Amino acid sequence: MPSKFSSGKNSIAECDRCGFRYKLKQLKQLVIKTKNVNLLVCPSCWEPDQPQLQLGMYPVNDPQAVRNPRPDNSYTLSGDDNGGSRIFQWGWNPVGGSKTFDDRLTPNNLALTITLGTVTISAT
Repeated sequence: MPSKFSSGKNSIAECDRCGFRYKLKQLKQLVIKTKNVNLLVCPSCWEPDQPQLQLGMYPVNDPQAVRNPRPDNSYTLSGDDNGGSRIFQWGWNPVGGSKTFDDRLTPNNLALTITLGTVTISAT
C-alpha cells in the first residue's frame, strides 16, 4: 500500500523564522513550553525549549514546618552570666526610630570614643 506523502528527500522549504531556504529534512520543529507550535526552523534559528518557561507547571512540595518541635534550651547554657549566647548589639543608630522603644528591644552598649586633630583653614 503506498504512502500518502512523498519522501521529500529533495524538497526545499523556508525557515518559518528567518525565511531562508533549506532542505526540508534540515528544518527542525520548534517547541515552546513543552508544546509543539507547528513551526519549522533552520538549525541556526532553532533553540531548545527553555526550562524557565516551565515554572509553575509541576507541583512543588517544600514543607517548612517540623513535626513535634522541641524548645531550644541552650540559651542560658552557653552564654555569659547576664544573658545567653544570643546577646547581640546592632552598633548603629537607625534614623526615625523611637529611642525609648528601641532601647528595650536592642540595648546598645557599644561606645565609640574618638579623638580628632585640629583643622586649620587659611584663606588666601
